[in-house]
Amino acid sequence: MLAKLPLPVFTLLLGLAITQTFGCTADKKNSAIAQTPQLAPQEIVQPGAVLALPGKLDTIPVFNSNSPEWIKTEGILLSTFPTNGKKVAAAHLNFLFKGRFDLFAHHYTHTPKDLQTLYLGVIVHNPGKKPVTVDVLQAASYLMQDAPFVTLPPYVENNDGKAYSGPGDRAVGDVLRGVRQADFPAKLIIPPGQSRMLLNHPIPVRNLEKPVNGRSSFMRLRSSDRVYAASLAMFAKKNSDNTERPPNLAEWQALLDNGNFAGPRDKTPTPPNATSGALIYGRVAGVSQGSQWQAKLLDNPQSTNLTIPQRGKAISYVLDTLRSGRLGTQQIQTAKMLVRYPDTAYEAHGNYGVEYKLTLPLSNNTNQNQTVTVTLETPLKEDKLSQGGVRFRKPSLDFPFFRGTVRLRYFDDQGQQKTRYVHLWHRTGQVLEPLVQLVLPPSTKRIVLVDVIYPPDSTPPQVLSVRTLDK
Repeated sequence: MLAKLPLPVFTLLLGLAITQTFGCTADKKNSAIAQTPQLAPQEIVQPGAVLALPGKLDTIPVFNSNSPEWIKTEGILLSTFPTNGKKVAAAHLNFLFKGRFDLFAHHYTHTPKDLQTLYLGVIVHNPGKKPVTVDVLQAASYLMQDAPFVTLPPYVENNDGKAYSGPGDRAVGDVLRGVRQADFPAKLIIPPGQSRMLLNHPIPVRNLEKPVNGRSSFMRLRSSDRVYAASLAMFAKKNSDNTERPPNLAEWQALLDNGNFAGPRDKTPTPPNATSGALIYGRVAGVSQGSQWQAKLLDNPQSTNLTIPQRGKAISYVLDTLRSGRLGTQQIQTAKMLVRYPDTAYEAHGNYGVEYKLTLPLSNNTNQNQTVTVTLETPLKEDKLSQGGVRFRKPSLDFPFFRGTVRLRYFDDQGQQKTRYVHLWHRTGQVLEPLVQLVLPPSTKRIVLVDVIYPPDSTPPQVLSVRTLDK
């Protein structure tokens, strides 16, 4: 799974590469500079244990709509409706939600015919004989033009929520703060046998410098009784004066009943039992199981604390491991699919929208002050540890592999309670400064809480590392 670069960003980087390659050919001095041999990259192996993450995913279902990621033709993205009364039975997965569930939808479009505005709709249906209330606990939806992919420093203090790189990054960052955007109701009441629109939002491309745009939406929901849900893509309808308008409920319902899959389809994933050939993870379209992973990080299962490592060493706990990216732990954290389409991902690779709630009960059992750091970092991806530890690189590879906000809660060295939101922008293999640095006196404990909703447009795996500094 490669870190995704939207088309305008890729085009910009390609243009820069061309400029750097050919732009100085007329200038011999600059050409000579350009030909100066570069130092070989330095590989750094972090000494210390690399451990599987304790705990497991919960069982909350997630409506997970991410295929096709790039939409050119309108149709059904994901439907959990039953097949009866539907023209294309294969497009409907017949899955009911009740109680807590999440909704994640992440799609792009570019250069549609006549630069029409594409709309994303999420329709929810009550099949029962009594009204159903869907509580919208948290919800955020952003366009790429509202949250462009920008290069940021590795760390930006983000208590105000103004640091983001990409719409998925911004949406899950809002939900981490408990936000429900103003255009989402607190409750959606659905009469018996009827449907309502939970989302009916545009992805406009007209009047953009490049006609490319996308939308990421993330919601935490609770239904009082059973409901079906579907995400759909439809181009704007035309008024009599040729201006655009959003599709209405009846038009969305007609697309659901009579429409086919939206397209073009993404690459078909590699089956889990395949033993050769290229590994294609595929895009997710279905219901995955697991909204949250809670874990208390301990140095061994019999302990109640995390004994800090020896000076100069680290303990790293893996986050969001997946096939071919287990970092030697044998652990795959990827959420399983409860229902899916045959040409989409077998698992929810990336765990987009899953919240990791991690407790670090740090304990200094020595008779000296110890300086301890906590760092969320992105080592070079591998399945087995080739040199006995997670590997980094100077300079790092020039791809952004993590773009998102983490929440930190702890007592600092002055005894003050701290809650910090920090935006991270990591290149793969990048050597980073710590998120938190604490001095633990002899025979003392300190709890650090780390929360992160895994952001779209990031690439796993990561590690959360606890180090004791060699000083």
